This record gives sequence, C-alpha cells and structure tokens, in this order.
Amino acid sequence: MARVVYPKVVTANHLLGGDVIYMTASGDWSRQHEDAKLYEDIDEAEVALKLAKGQAHMLAGPYLADAQLGENGKPEPVHFREAFRTRGPSNYPNHGKQAEA
Repeated sequence: MARVVYPKVVTANHLLGGDVIYMTASGDWSRQHEDAKLYEDIDEAEVALKLAKGQAHMLAGPYLADAQLGENGKPEPVHFREAFRTRGPSNYPNHGKQAEA
C-alpha cells in the first residue's frame, strides 16, 4: 500500500508565551491553524522551515506538520497530535483557546 503524502504547515511554539503558532503565507505567525500556509511542494516547505529555524529569538521547535485542505478551504490538521495542539494549552480546563470556546 502506498504511503499518503500530505501537504505541510510550518508550526512552532512562541518562545515567550508558549502558544502554538503557524507560519502564514506572508511569513508572519498566527495562533490559528486555519491561517497557516499549506505547502503542497515539499521543497518550498523546507525553505519555509529553514526560515523559521532562523527565528530562534521568537519561537522554539519549528517543524513541518501534515495538514490537508478542509471543506472550508482552509488548512486543517491530519493527525490527532496536531489537532490537540490547535486547542491551546491543556494545563487548565479554562485556559488558552478552549476557554474561548
């Protein structure tokens, strides 16, 4: 069986706040997964990841995460771990993005 190769988003953690962040098409960072640029081309994704790794003054642990185009036309996570990360800090039930829901 062939392995499915998914598009990628660049994600990291904000260095000071610890929030999960995503690289946007403009190269800025957003706390919302749906704002992330979805990279279909792995070479382009690797270039963006290299750029992210050069921003150690503001973020920690950048990496490429599998994503897919959702029904709303925006990127959405593929794997449970990434879906979990979109919900924000999990240390308190009323803390982070889950408090806004």
